[in-house]
Amino acid sequence: MGQQGYGIDILRLNDYARQIKEIHDMGVEIGIVIGGGNIFRGLSGAGRGFDRVKGDQMGMCATVINSLALSSALGAIGCKNRVLTAIRMEPIGEFYTKWKAIEAMERGEVVICSAGTGNPYFTTDTGSSLRGIEIEADVMLKGTRVDGVYTADPEKDPTARKYSEITYTEVLERGLKVMDLTAICMCQDNNLPIYVFNMDIVGNLKKVIEGEDIGTWVHK
Repeated sequence: MGQQGYGIDILRLNDYARQIKEIHDMGVEIGIVIGGGNIFRGLSGAGRGFDRVKGDQMGMCATVINSLALSSALGAIGCKNRVLTAIRMEPIGEFYTKWKAIEAMERGEVVICSAGTGNPYFTTDTGSSLRGIEIEADVMLKGTRVDGVYTADPEKDPTARKYSEITYTEVLERGLKVMDLTAICMCQDNNLPIYVFNMDIVGNLKKVIEGEDIGTWVHK
């Protein structure tokens, strides 16, 4: 959404694409899961009277739109990529399987996994955890608007303190809003570490890959 109140900010989209290509050129195998809140959020839609299942399905479609936009932006700068969808949408995208995703990454393609888990009542956070576990990722990088995990929302509480690292258990016990509970529990059960950082600052993605301490580790 960038600086806009709705939809896709082309400048932000192109910034993301350039940062992704930058680490792709370093030889990093990349799987991406994108949300759809800049277009439609299923849960907030349910609060406005939409049927929850249909609202969530609309949210899944929003993630596909964002995935196609990112795919187009990556393609425009010469970064090979493939859009996979959790629900059948050929020819918009190929139907997701673990092996299809891994084979594409091994061929040097950026894999964009869209439509969440393909099921209502599950967030994109859970979709990210599921895909990360399935493709046997080394780490899940959660790009947000803030530079890590804090004791409280830093956008609302100026006294909020940032953690450099924290365990899954501490996140759950303290009720910290890193990701939804299902996603955190999945990562904990499958030992998938999470790194939370600010994706909106150009260059941060490469800094994370190079090991610079700019965010928060969530781990065992």
